[in-house]
This record gives sequence, C-alpha cells and structure tokens, in this order.
Amino acid sequence: MAVLSSAPLQFVASIPAVTRAFTAATVLLSLVYYWLLWTGDQDFSVPYLVLVPGSSIFYPWTFVTSAFVETSVLELIFTLITIPASLRYLERLWGAVETLKFVVVTIAVSNIIAFGLNWLEFMVLRNPVFLYGQWYHGQMALQIGVLVAFTQIIPEHQVQLFGMLKARVKTLPMAYVTLSTVMCIVGFQCPWIVIQFGWLVSWVWLRFYKKNSDTMGGGPAYGDRSETFALVSWFPPFIHTPITALGNLVYSLASRFHLIPLGSSDIEAGGYSQVPGGARAEAERRRAMALKALDQRLAGGTASPATRTSTGTAAGSSRPSAASVGESNKPVPTPESVPVVKDAQDETR
Repeated sequence: MAVLSSAPLQFVASIPAVTRAFTAATVLLSLVYYWLLWTGDQDFSVPYLVLVPGSSIFYPWTFVTSAFVETSVLELIFTLITIPASLRYLERLWGAVETLKFVVVTIAVSNIIAFGLNWLEFMVLRNPVFLYGQWYHGQMALQIGVLVAFTQIIPEHQVQLFGMLKARVKTLPMAYVTLSTVMCIVGFQCPWIVIQFGWLVSWVWLRFYKKNSDTMGGGPAYGDRSETFALVSWFPPFIHTPITALGNLVYSLASRFHLIPLGSSDIEAGGYSQVPGGARAEAERRRAMALKALDQRLAGGTASPATRTSTGTAAGSSRPSAASVGESNKPVPTPESVPVVKDAQDETR
C-alpha cells in the first residue's frame, strides 16, 4: 500500500518545475472560474480572470493569466491532454528558463495583438461587442506555439491523430492555422484568432530570440536561421516571392534598428547552431535539411530519361571507343612480317 500511495507523488515530483506549476495554475484558475460561474447571476463577469478588451487595461495581469482559464470542461480536458506533456518534453530540452520565456512571450504577445485588434475594430465599426462581448481565454496560442516548436525540433516525426490519421509534425501548425481562419470567417473571432497570432509570435521568438546554450561557436547564439525554418517554408511555393520580399523588408528594418540579436548561421555557412535536444533532435534536423535539398535538386536540376539517353548516344558517337583507340595504336604489319600461309599449306599436302 505504501508503494501504491507513493507512486502518484513520485510521478508529480518527476514533472519539471515549470510544467508542474503551469498545469496546477490551469486547473486551479479554471475551477475558480467554474465556481464563480455557478454562484454568479445573469450579469456574470470576471474581467480580472479573462481578457476583456474594454476592461483589461485595468487588469494587466490578464494578458498572461487568462490562458490559465478554460471556460468549459471539454476545453480543460483537451488542454490537460496536450499541453503538460508537450511542455514537459520542451522543458527537458530547453531548460526551465527558456521554456518559461517561450510560454510567457507566446501567450502575452498574442493577447496584446488581439487586444489591439479589438480596439481597432471598435474604433472603425463603433460596436461595443468588440470591447465587452469578447472574452479571450484558454491556451490556443500556446497550443500552436508548441506545434511550431515541435516543427523546429522534429519536423519529420510522424504522429497518429485520433487513432486513424497519420501526419508529419511539420504539417500540423498550418492545419491548425487553417482551422482558425475558417472559424474566424464564420464568425468565431474570439478566441480562435489568437491561434494565428500565436503561430507568428512563436515562430519569431524561435527564429530570432530564443537563446541557444549548446552552440558550436562557443558563445551563446540566438534563434534558428536555417532554411528549413524560414518563413517561406510555411507557405505553398506559388506565394514564396511576395512572402520573401515582405520578410526581407521587415528583417532589414528590424536589423537597422537593432531589434534582432545576432544569431547563428546555417550549417552550409559553417556556423550552424545545433538545435537543443540531443542526438535524436539533431538527426531529425539534418534529415529534414537533406530531404529538402534532395527535393530541390530533383525538381530543378534533373533531366528527363529521354534527354539523358539521346545526349549519351550523341556523346558516344562523337568519341572514339577504347577498342578503336587500341587498334589504332597497333603497329602496321609489313610484308616481311606476314606469314606465308600458302607455302605452309603446300607442305601439309
């Protein structure tokens, strides 16, 4: 019995500190919200727990703490299934400090953007629903941020969804963003819009600002500047040109104002910063880069078989064969060196 009673405590103690605290805060504040909802009246409002654009200026902590509140039991169950396990994985790779910074930045900046968007919509449309009728809550921004982080670390890893669908990790973020776009179009801006903000914020943080501790150059470097994690890698090829132009413009302006720290170069440039997480993560990373390079070469530089055959035939006909070269090097026989076959035949008779 003592072993059975200590097993849950040992499991909880094995969970890293940031993951354990984040999970406990999510459960606690969600239960507080349910209790207030159950005991409240029809004018129930909790601007000190969730992000309400018209009131949150007086409760600035809600830009972070609103993520700990899941307003339905189904949302809470889904969050507890996905987020703690993901944060546990990331915390063991990155450490507590980097994981905490990633979580806070992804949630807070996404909520700030949503807050500004709602105020802009109110000033344009003069509809108070954008200030007091939309409550931002939950961890959708962090969910998409975790998917972006997994795309950076293990992009080619295959997962099984709902026991039936198989997909690679790198395809999941944009699928979630697409779902967010559809929900916003049909009228559910809050809270689905924060998925798009969370995707952008988490990518920018991992691309330029996350501190890498195990770099090959000796000192700390920031971000991941490899081509496999570039902005255009998230979009289909037919819009790569405008995305590249826009990205280069924003990057040049940010660099001019020193908003981006120095980062590590790609592996082909000789200054590649290894992705934190050990040999498996690095192997997945190199495999993704090799597959992308191979696809580019096959798409751009490979000729058709018929072209190769005709080219090889033409080239073969224009070059002398080894046998002909060898025969041309043989000495020309003289009349004295030719045996007299006729006399030998007469002697045999």
